Amino acid sequence: MAAGICLTNNEGFLHRTTPVEPLYHLKWLSEQWWDERGEFGLLHKMNPVRMQFIRNKVLEIQRDEDESKANDLHPLNGLDVVDVGCGGGLLCESLARLGGRTLGIDASSSNIAIASLHAAADPSLTPSTLGSTKGGCGALQYEHTSVEELLMRRGPGSFDVVCSMEVIEHVDNPRTFLTNCASLVKPGGHLFLSTIARTPLSYFLTIFAAEHLLRLVSPGTHTYAKYINPEEMTEFFVSTPLPPDNMPSSDSLPKHPTSPSRPWISRLYGGAPLRTEAEIRGMVYLPWKGEWMLVPRGAPGASMWAKACNYLFWVRRPLA
Repeated sequence: MAAGICLTNNEGFLHRTTPVEPLYHLKWLSEQWWDERGEFGLLHKMNPVRMQFIRNKVLEIQRDEDESKANDLHPLNGLDVVDVGCGGGLLCESLARLGGRTLGIDASSSNIAIASLHAAADPSLTPSTLGSTKGGCGALQYEHTSVEELLMRRGPGSFDVVCSMEVIEHVDNPRTFLTNCASLVKPGGHLFLSTIARTPLSYFLTIFAAEHLLRLVSPGTHTYAKYINPEEMTEFFVSTPLPPDNMPSSDSLPKHPTSPSRPWISRLYGGAPLRTEAEIRGMVYLPWKGEWMLVPRGAPGASMWAKACNYLFWVRRPLA
């Protein structure tokens, strides 16, 4: 990866140091996670844009391959989906409602308890519906685990869709983290990420303004040096064969047949990948509307906005 990204050889994801919380405290934390006007308010406003990108990209690939199999209402129907670093479950519930058999994992036991508590309030999302498609809604379950542990237990190539939103800018080992997330993807499957570019504008908006000036999020939430630019993310998937040949997995569980290790992006055209291999889209917050906007593909200045601050990244694992 290009210089500037914090890359180390230390193993590990986010360390699990949070003790099990009393139920009353979990309910209070759950109210914070699911309070659209609270500290996570910006994530609530961002979630429809993230889901728009996921839904449209999955449908686009489905239509490219077989128009008759595209499911506009539930494009994730029948697909195994994992959200790595799921937090309180904001994305997971939306993924399940699009039909995905969804697993949310997080290294924080509190977050998993909060997400489970909130999902329990919706009968269509409770564990009793696992494996069903009630009302088109997929299954939803949560696990207190790390991406490394999940990969060890499930093995590589276990999920059709792997998501990790607003997580990679908080980990100490982005290369290891990306490798582990990518290794979970089945051949032909999708990896969705969202993060923040490392630019003066992103520092001003996400740290100076959001943390210190407006106090929209707690000071210290972000570390500028951990931000990753879109071209650095792209370069990783151009230059790194995935999954690694020495990827560990459990011998007790069946493995999905894996394709040979190779970079997922074959080449760049004018600095951009083919839309069938990867795509980067900027997200812009419109304060006068109080909502996020997904920068349209091909719009004037689209590439500039993708490199400016918040962006979504999609890449597909080659079929062979």
